Amino acid sequence: MLLDMQKAPRCGARTRSGRPCQSPGMANGRCRMHGGPSPGAPKGNQNAFKHGRYSASSIRQRRHMAALIKEMRQTWDVLA
Repeated sequence: MLLDMQKAPRCGARTRSGRPCQSPGMANGRCRMHGGPSPGAPKGNQNAFKHGRYSASSIRQRRHMAALIKEMRQTWDVLA
């Protein structure tokens, strides 16, 4: 009596030794280690969300402060 897993079509991807992988394949024809189903990136690209030091508002604020400091130093040099 064969189990369902033993009846499943094999992955077929080449292993490092050059032989075909013998793991059971999934719907896309590959096993979990050679390209099984992957949901991909999250919807809405939440991985690209920036916060803290590198957010646009923080960069804008630091540039504004640097410009104010530069202006202050130039003013101080003129007065001194």
